[in-house]
Formats: sequence, C-alpha cells, structure tokens
Amino acid sequence: MSYEEKNAWRYLVIGVVIPIAYFAIILQRVSTTPVSEIAYQPLLLGAIGLAIVAAIVLAILTSILFGSKDDRADQRDTAIGRRGDTVGFYVMSIATLGALALALVGAEQFWIANAIYAAFVISAIVSTVVKLIAYRRGF
Repeated sequence: MSYEEKNAWRYLVIGVVIPIAYFAIILQRVSTTPVSEIAYQPLLLGAIGLAIVAAIVLAILTSILFGSKDDRADQRDTAIGRRGDTVGFYVMSIATLGALALALVGAEQFWIANAIYAAFVISAIVSTVVKLIAYRRGF
C-alpha cells in the first residue's frame, strides 16, 4: 500500500467519524432548542480543528508505528489524487447550491453554516472514496 493510499484511508476515517459526532450533537440540540439559540459556532470550529489535529497526529503515529519506506508520490499517485480532487470539486459545487438556496430564502445562519459544512464533508468523503477505488481497482 502506497503512502498516499494510507493517507486516503486515514482521511476517510477522520472525515466520517468527526462529522458524525458533530452532527449527532447538533441534532440532539436541535430537538430541544430553537436553532436561533444554539451556539453551534464553537462546536463547528472545534470539529474542524479536531479533524486537522487528528490528521496530523494519525500521520505521525502511523509513520512511527509502521514506518514508511517511501513517502514520495509517483505518477500514479498524482493522477489518482487529481481524479479524486476533480470529482470532489464537482460534488462540492453541487452541494454548495443547497447552502446558496438556504441563503436566498433567508434561512437561519445555523442552517446555512451546517449546509456548507455538510458540503465540505460530503465532498471530502466522495473524493477520498474515488481515490481508494482507483487504488484498489486500478486507474
């Protein structure tokens, strides 16, 4: 397994676990509190920060525990990365339309911010899955 494929697996785990935890907490609050009174900003920023820190820590830990013979990307890694990023860009572009629609109809900032975050999460997951499929099935 190449270094870039290992990165993709780490990124997928982080990109699924942290947003699920964030949305679980937020949905619990939505069920009991009006959205205009929910202080979602610290939790949202915390989820984003935690994802960044987790990615760094996991990269360091896996490098220490399992070692890495070669951490350079070859042409195949580069091509797979480009394809995944391109698909992720298209998904992000489409998913962001939901947040734009919410803004146009005058929805609460809570819904707009969470729609944007969901767009980022969906884009990251789809991009990573495309990369992993390319690594497993061939490019």
